Amino acid sequence: MPIKKAAFKAVRQTKKRRVRNLQTKKALNSAIKTSRGLVDNKKNEEAKKSILQTIRLLDKAVSKGIMKKNTAARKKSRLMKRLNSLLKK
Repeated sequence: MPIKKAAFKAVRQTKKRRVRNLQTKKALNSAIKTSRGLVDNKKNEEAKKSILQTIRLLDKAVSKGIMKKNTAARKKSRLMKRLNSLLKK
């Protein structure tokens, strides 16, 4: 356990941030999973809307420092690659 007041405060802040970050990550992962599912089921319009929404969530996660920039870019790239292969067919 911390001894100083500032250390107690740091522990409280860390707990709050951890909960907030986990909620964001769960929402993000479920959005990615939903988008992939729509692409796999060949639902063009729904998949397009879902992927655009997921990309917004990825960008927000990067701006909040929850996810690294390159990780988000890789995930966006893979989603768009799936979508484009669906739209070509």
